[in-house]
Amino acid sequence: MRTYNATALEVAVIGAGHAGIEAALAAARMGHETAIFTLSLDLVGNMPCNPSIGGTGKGHLVYEIEALGGEMGKAADKVMLQSRMLNLSKGPAVHSLRMQSDRRRYQDNMKATLEKEPRLKVIQAEVVEIRAEGGAVTGVVTAFGAFFPAKAVIIATGTSLGGRIIVGEHAYDSGPDNTKAATALSDSLRAIGVPLRRFKTGTPARIHKDSIDFSVLEEQKGDEPPTYFSVESEKSTGGHSCHITYTNAETHRIIRENLHRSPLFGGEIKGVGPRYCPSIEDKVVRFADKERHQIFIEPMGENTKEMYLQGLSSSLPEEVQLELVHSIKGLERAEFMRTAYAIEYDCTDPTELLPTLEFKAISGLYGAGQFNGSSGYEEAAAQGLMAGINAALKLEGKAPLVLSRGESYIGTLIDDLVTKGTGEPYRMMTSRSEYRLLLRQDNAEDRLIEKGRAAGLVSDAHYSRYLADKAAIEAEIARLRGESLPKTAELDALLESAGFEPTVGGIRKAELLKRPHISIYDIYRLEGNAAPPVDRIARRVETEIRYEGYIEKQRREVAKLASLENKRLPEDIDYSAIKGIRLEAAQKLEKLRPQSIGQASRISGISPADISVLLIYLSHRGDSEE
Repeated sequence: MRTYNATALEVAVIGAGHAGIEAALAAARMGHETAIFTLSLDLVGNMPCNPSIGGTGKGHLVYEIEALGGEMGKAADKVMLQSRMLNLSKGPAVHSLRMQSDRRRYQDNMKATLEKEPRLKVIQAEVVEIRAEGGAVTGVVTAFGAFFPAKAVIIATGTSLGGRIIVGEHAYDSGPDNTKAATALSDSLRAIGVPLRRFKTGTPARIHKDSIDFSVLEEQKGDEPPTYFSVESEKSTGGHSCHITYTNAETHRIIRENLHRSPLFGGEIKGVGPRYCPSIEDKVVRFADKERHQIFIEPMGENTKEMYLQGLSSSLPEEVQLELVHSIKGLERAEFMRTAYAIEYDCTDPTELLPTLEFKAISGLYGAGQFNGSSGYEEAAAQGLMAGINAALKLEGKAPLVLSRGESYIGTLIDDLVTKGTGEPYRMMTSRSEYRLLLRQDNAEDRLIEKGRAAGLVSDAHYSRYLADKAAIEAEIARLRGESLPKTAELDALLESAGFEPTVGGIRKAELLKRPHISIYDIYRLEGNAAPPVDRIARRVETEIRYEGYIEKQRREVAKLASLENKRLPEDIDYSAIKGIRLEAAQKLEKLRPQSIGQASRISGISPADISVLLIYLSHRGDSEE
């Protein structure tokens, strides 16, 4: 067996999807010799599911990745086909950016970014074994028999680990898009004590653009001007439209009459699928009273005729897929370029991980992305970034970076996975956070940029621009709080149009902004302000003033949470020996080994009474950390 880089390599990343990319870049940019292994260099940054970045809740993750110094947002900006801010009819807490991306250009951009990183080696090779001795990783072995010593290994295998594609009665070992599956690595992981289970996801058919009748479809244009994830990155102009159509009674009849041929309902598929992104046959069965389901037709890129049918994920036989697609308005003559498929894959139980994403039982071994039981590019990238940062910090002998639920969606994502676990592919949604108004897209830098800066991932230019924005926001808030508008006919007309009585005299500008249906641009118009602040500054000021009471309330809640998170649980606690704690609680605490009272309180089945017993125990023991 050949040994490579015996003294140079520090971090080995397995997989070059969205999790692996962020992990490898973070470790390398923090000064550590890193290698990223991929089954094929043509798979770097692949988008096998849908050609977009962001979406409800997911856009928040991308903004946080950007604030910490990650790459996903910048890459998406460069290859944007369409940009839309979702949920604008609702409050700012749930505004979420979704960016239609050019799939191939995204891959090319990410591959070039990896190749240019000085401390990062990009290697096409199948990792078939992870070596560990004395409870710690020592390196990885490839299918060609090469051993790469490493002090940290990050598993970011996506759906390739034990991958198996299923279409109707036809099933075969494969990774996404008919690529090679990683089968040997699963056996190696089991051998070193990593528990594995089967999850499942799927993807719709891709059809030829020229076979679509766009004249009968609803057009969905992007926002103009477009919004971007990063102020720092190169920008694409976008301008591409998506289209909308719907399933119908005939579509549903075809599906119901062929359920006996569905591997999902026939038992061929063993893996657990995603609740919030089900196949079309699953939707028709689960929502039997629904007359139609929305289908988004999205471009895959500027230089391809492939179109993506979001909402039509399926594992039905190909001929059934063709029949159901042809029953849909505008798709009667659709020509398949890629058939839809389901894919099963191996992943681990995330409760085996620390909040740093390191395995509790194997020092130096980290998990990220779909391997940890999540779904989605954004969830994967967020975990990859944190795994890379924490692997680097551990090598440096420094304290880990663990984000809390009260400061980030990334913290919520990881805490949900490692504390509560997941019985199905986990998807981030704004409803998963208790602190949505604090964790908005527009203030991600305020919450996280200092942490990214401390890790060495935020550039001087990025940080300087942030400080300038912060100063401008604070100055504008102070100005609007300190200045008043005099009583005028224009002010009375604005108040009346918004449903308010005219004022007796003037009104503070900040107080006016707190009234519903009045925007900051109404105030600028009344001021005669010909040069208001740039939109990102103005909108941020508007939100901070309008919702300041609610924001302050959530800050107090976060402070209360922090007091529980600061009450650390010693590693040597014997939970079964604590008097007064229920047996179920003791068993769960013993298995999950939470690191703090706060984390313990979020474990399913742990009651407030159990937490009270723990607090009493810690006070008597006298060694809890504050």
